[in-house]
Amino acid sequence: MNLDELQETFELIDDWEERYRILIDLGRQLPTFPAAQRTEENRVEGCTSNVWLICERDEDEPQRLIFLADSDAFIVKGLIALVLMAYSGATPAQIRATDLRELFRRLGLERNLSPNRRDGFYAMVDRIHELAAAAERESAQPPE
Repeated sequence: MNLDELQETFELIDDWEERYRILIDLGRQLPTFPAAQRTEENRVEGCTSNVWLICERDEDEPQRLIFLADSDAFIVKGLIALVLMAYSGATPAQIRATDLRELFRRLGLERNLSPNRRDGFYAMVDRIHELAAAAERESAQPPE
């Protein structure tokens, strides 16, 4: 499922319990997160639940960034899946140009999640933008 399909699905379903089930199912499909990366350095600040996030360069296309993330909360894993659908595999420029906050509002998550979950979602988005900016700066530096 991609973000457009998810939005279409959410538009067809009025029941928030069903929408939560969809998010939880998306979270169950996340790639395995390396246990060794569950460090304080990789923990996203601002999330009530534990969220760990790492960034790697795509081996085939190094300008593209691959994100892996995990949480100890089911709904948060679903929110992570949304974030990764939007940003994983994108370039730093594409990440800068993607307004995931607007999608969050369109999906109705803004008003149907607790303020803590909403803030945590935005903290994940902010952290991805920080990692993308760092990767861009790293790429711009001349080789030594």
